[in-house]
Amino acid sequence: MRSSGALLPVTWDGCPFATLCRLNMAALLRSARALNLSASPLLLSPCSSAWPCSGTRYYGTPAEQKVVARDEPSLGVRNKQSHQFDWALAKLDSSVRRTGRVTKSLLQRIFHDICRTGYPSGNQALLLLRSCGSLLPELPLAERTEFAHHIWGKLLELGAAYDVSHYNALLKVYLQNEFKFSPTEFLAKMEAANVQPNRVTYQRLIAAYCQVGDIEGASKVLGFMKSKDLPITEAVFNSLVTGHSRAGDMESAVNILSVMRGTGIDPGPDTYLALLVAYAEKGDMDKIKETLNQVENTDISLMDRDLMQVVFTLTVAGHQQHVPEVLEHLRHDGGFVPDAMNLCLSLITQGHESTAFMLLKTFPSVQADSQNSNGPDVGNFFLRHCVNTNKSPEELVGFCKGLMDSNLHAAPMQFTLYCALEAKKMAIEVMKTMKEEGLPIRPHYFWPLLAQHKRDQNTAGTLEVLKAMQELSTEPDIDTYCNYVLRTFPSVDSARTALAVLGCMWLCVLAVPHWSFLGLSAVSSPSLPAIDIGVFRGNLITLVSLSYFLLVHVCTGNLVPPRPENMAYFLYHLFDGMSETEVQAKEEVLREYLQQLHKKGICIPVNIYRGIRNILDSHHVPELIKVPLLCNCYTELNQEVASSSHTWLMTSTAPQGLESRVTLERKLEELKAQGSSGDSAGAALIFKRLISAVCAEENLPRALELKAEHEDKMSPSCYALLINLCCRHDNPEEALNLKRELARMDSEATLDVNKYMSLLRVLSKHNRLEEAVDILKEMKEKDVVVKDTAVVLLFHTFSAVALRGDVAALRRLQDTTFALGLAKPTSNLCSPMVTMYLEKGDFAGALEAVMECETQYHQLPRIHDVLCGIVKKGDTELLQKAMDFVSQQRGEMTVLYDLFFAFLQTGRYREARKIIETPGLRAKPGRLQWYAEKCIGSNQMEALETMVDLTAKLFECDRDEMYHYLLCLCKDTNDWSKAEAVWTKMQEENVIPRERTLRLLADIFKTNNQEVPFEVPEVKQPSSVTAFSSVAYAVLYTSSWWSLMSLGAVYHAEAYNVLKEAERLGKALVPACYDALIKALLSSGSMEDAMAVKDIRKQTCLSLSFPDALASLKTMLQMDQVPSQLALTRLVQGLGNHGDIKGIQEVASLIKSLSPSLNMSSMLFVNNMALAHIKNGDLERALEDLESLYTQTADHSQQSIAFVFRKVVEAHNDEAFDKLRTMAERLCHQFASYKPATDLFLQCLDTGRVEEARQLLQVASLRQRLRPFSISRGAAQTCRIKNLLELIPDFAEKELVYAYMMKCHAMDKNLEAAKALYRRMQAEGLQMNELSLKRLAQLYKKAGEPVPFEEPPETFKFYADKLKASTLPSPEDD
Repeated sequence: MRSSGALLPVTWDGCPFATLCRLNMAALLRSARALNLSASPLLLSPCSSAWPCSGTRYYGTPAEQKVVARDEPSLGVRNKQSHQFDWALAKLDSSVRRTGRVTKSLLQRIFHDICRTGYPSGNQALLLLRSCGSLLPELPLAERTEFAHHIWGKLLELGAAYDVSHYNALLKVYLQNEFKFSPTEFLAKMEAANVQPNRVTYQRLIAAYCQVGDIEGASKVLGFMKSKDLPITEAVFNSLVTGHSRAGDMESAVNILSVMRGTGIDPGPDTYLALLVAYAEKGDMDKIKETLNQVENTDISLMDRDLMQVVFTLTVAGHQQHVPEVLEHLRHDGGFVPDAMNLCLSLITQGHESTAFMLLKTFPSVQADSQNSNGPDVGNFFLRHCVNTNKSPEELVGFCKGLMDSNLHAAPMQFTLYCALEAKKMAIEVMKTMKEEGLPIRPHYFWPLLAQHKRDQNTAGTLEVLKAMQELSTEPDIDTYCNYVLRTFPSVDSARTALAVLGCMWLCVLAVPHWSFLGLSAVSSPSLPAIDIGVFRGNLITLVSLSYFLLVHVCTGNLVPPRPENMAYFLYHLFDGMSETEVQAKEEVLREYLQQLHKKGICIPVNIYRGIRNILDSHHVPELIKVPLLCNCYTELNQEVASSSHTWLMTSTAPQGLESRVTLERKLEELKAQGSSGDSAGAALIFKRLISAVCAEENLPRALELKAEHEDKMSPSCYALLINLCCRHDNPEEALNLKRELARMDSEATLDVNKYMSLLRVLSKHNRLEEAVDILKEMKEKDVVVKDTAVVLLFHTFSAVALRGDVAALRRLQDTTFALGLAKPTSNLCSPMVTMYLEKGDFAGALEAVMECETQYHQLPRIHDVLCGIVKKGDTELLQKAMDFVSQQRGEMTVLYDLFFAFLQTGRYREARKIIETPGLRAKPGRLQWYAEKCIGSNQMEALETMVDLTAKLFECDRDEMYHYLLCLCKDTNDWSKAEAVWTKMQEENVIPRERTLRLLADIFKTNNQEVPFEVPEVKQPSSVTAFSSVAYAVLYTSSWWSLMSLGAVYHAEAYNVLKEAERLGKALVPACYDALIKALLSSGSMEDAMAVKDIRKQTCLSLSFPDALASLKTMLQMDQVPSQLALTRLVQGLGNHGDIKGIQEVASLIKSLSPSLNMSSMLFVNNMALAHIKNGDLERALEDLESLYTQTADHSQQSIAFVFRKVVEAHNDEAFDKLRTMAERLCHQFASYKPATDLFLQCLDTGRVEEARQLLQVASLRQRLRPFSISRGAAQTCRIKNLLELIPDFAEKELVYAYMMKCHAMDKNLEAAKALYRRMQAEGLQMNELSLKRLAQLYKKAGEPVPFEEPPETFKFYADKLKASTLPSPEDD
């Protein structure tokens, strides 16, 4: 339907043609029949009040975009603000992809963060706008639109730049919310903002007209699109179907399908859905059935979400009686539950909860796990939303009964009460209904109600709740009184007076005159009369709540802190008792208060800090967390490090060339002429260099001559050079002779893996199969490792044999290689066998080869190419055979994707659509990425574009990722027009692009000198100071070094410069950093630099000292960086081994103020401090410190000194071992502390000190204290278990001990030992658990032996979880 003539870029009276089109379009729409606008005037300016605002109305069109004069923020400010809410935006986007909806609270929270931080990006605005439509099923339509208008105005006020994609997103929101607006005014707003409409804009304007049945207005827009030569897509025709239907002309609506076919567009699922919705609005069930039957007879497949739209329309139109007939057609495919949940929420929101409940009962029933769950809980979302929308208690009772009768929910009434209490709605009414139904009412059900009254100091509300409890015959317990009721009253007398009216049973207890507010000193006073223990407990709880009263003083400006020891708890209750609004309003006061506490040296324990951090994070005050008292992070760089920030210069030495062959021959002749036997070593060295030079010249005859002349000077390295030269010259005979001579000279000599691969290649090429197999066997005998490049060489060797068509030789080489374990069977190494058949066009043989590889090696090499060949050939029987085999081996999901890609590759797009619309199919990002990269590599735009289109409705498909693949191909082909079409398609599909997608698209436009139609996200570049900080940190610590190395070749050169600078300053890196840089330089061809780094490593790594490490740690902390837990552990252990007590203490004090995220155990310092004392000969001090751990604290569960025992045993320090054993025995007898003795006992088992373990077992009385899980730390050590059973033959719970032993045998693949264990258990009458039986069965299978018992059918994970859920410990717990 395109115009035959091309539009020329002409102007009229100096007005660009595009502007004329916009003006003409606006005038055209003004002449059209106007829509029914809302009664209120149009919104002309954004709201200026702070969010959230109340009492503000938003009407027909968005706010006009104006240029707001604002200071441009610095890049640092933008980066800082972006990091604060990027996580929230990612969470929002993830919620949309997973569930198809977002919650109002999450959306408001993100919007609030953006408003607080300022400078919103266009992409963030787009994501927020998109979320205001059907993604908010829990909100009424009008409220959604009002929120969208508020977002639009507020973000515009904050400086957001809107382009056509934002206006299109707003139009989509209008359509989804059925909002009536004026297209004319909408276009006028776009013109005023200098934003040009595109095809998506016009499509959605047509949809807006059709939504109210205005065919005349839609036709004018359609005519304008034709005049601009814009393509008329399926979406336009779908809108026309709706438009004719709502205009009362169903005949024209049906005829649209014929018009589509006439223009070459086949009606798709969306078209038939529009027709079904039209019939649903009329309540014509016969036509709905007829259309569904028509669809079933075509290649089109309607998904469950399509039928749900029909259900929604029937319900809203008042034809609920037809809903059950449509529900019968649901297939419950993948994504059914989230789609059905969204439909239920939408129906409840619009007052059709009965239909929603009808849909809810079609949900699959979940069988509850009796060990891990209290019962099924399907319908929680339904009950919660019913409560939030104020459904009557009678309706809620009916729904709860229905859920219980359908076995969908085990306790619906209790959950409904929970939701009512959470929402502060109908809680008392729900409890009364529960009482009528005979369900018990507990006192704690009323606590949320009382807690609110306590916070508000609402005594009247508290009394009302107590009256309700009396009416429900629920007597308040002491916790209710002490924690909630009494704290509401200002004094004891007022509480006594008020509760006396109610005749409360606990009034006599409250008569004690020493009730609350007396302080801890009064509790310990001798004059205090005896009181009930429950009252005393309540008094303690009340005293803790003093933080609430202190909060009043803080918020009113009184900054006098309580005592330091109580400050941690005070701060926690302070923040916990404040609302989000209060914390934000008093943020400056609180910051000043925390700073004063920091100056006074107040410390916050780690566990309380976590709670404070979580509260502040939930209150959205991240800056408050950064106060030094809470995190002690310093933001200024160390002056010494900063002063060394200067330009790095890279110096390189000129490469040394090899000495010429002539020079070396002359030197060798001179030595020979001298006849001096004293310089034989020098002659051998010169001869080796001569052989190397000749081999470099590829002069094989001369090399063999030299070898014959100087036989006595031949060394293994010379033989290796000659063998490799013979292989390069394709001379297997001479290579084998040299190999035999080398073996006679030195039978232990081993060639490197590449030379073995060269020998293998040349031997297989000349059909010397037996010699090639012997080479493989020799490699196995001499432990030659085949990896990296050697695997590639092996693949090329196999491929060369395959090209010759020698099936037997290829199979022999592959089987030998895999059987010897030289290389693992991979798809790449197995593929030459399949390639051999594919080259001949024998697809049946190729399939047989694939099946053989899968059976033997669990690989499916080149299955895609095999399926493509079968599809092209049209052999349906062979294709079915392939599908059956792959489905049986890899599952139905795998075969569906294989077929999908095969159909795409061969251009069978209709068949590919059928595959991707299979019910239950989910997105597999890895598979989709594989085919997309394949298309990009082979420049297959049509196949890639088709895949992107067909996966539009694939469940959990990342649409931005799919379009990013398309844009990558556009970038490679430099096709900006295709990229522009992709951008328009993304808007049409309402896809929110990520920043990388926008930058890639902008790069394509800029490369082709095209205008970028959107705001380009800035690339976050670090400042020079920040860059130096990161580089300096990389010099000091491994983790950041990897980050630097991963940035690319440019940063590799910079890293080399930093390394040289570090060498000049006397700094040293850990060895892994040198290895990484050497590999990077070698990969880029910088041989000289790599050798220089190698020399630096030799010099510096040996000179590493612990003072240097401590200095590096201090520098790192001054640079506001956090070391890794492993680095700190190694440092402390090293200090302990060297007896550096002061160093350990210094490290402990340095990291004391760090964030608790390090999760460093205090035992790290205790154990290494003890080892340092032992190293220094102060054994008594070490024993004193260790013994105090178990005598001065009650909880020993996390205190283990097994590390000390192990180090002492490894050092063979018998004196220390004896005294440690005496200490462990004394702790057992005098303090009943068995943990040290248990650790020592197990350490003796590990090191083979069985006699010492036996003595300790007898003296320390550990026999009854040991449990099977004591051996879980070393479950893979069979000797430990055997020694344990030898020491304790009557060990309790032998079944678990044998389970550990079976796990050891399974890990060692020792079938014989496992068999013996199985027979032993049978002889002792013990039952082997299912997990052990599963392991034993797998050992039988791997050995090719039949399983002599019935193998447990479930997976390993199933039985492992079953054991974990049991009351006994499991060998899977370690």
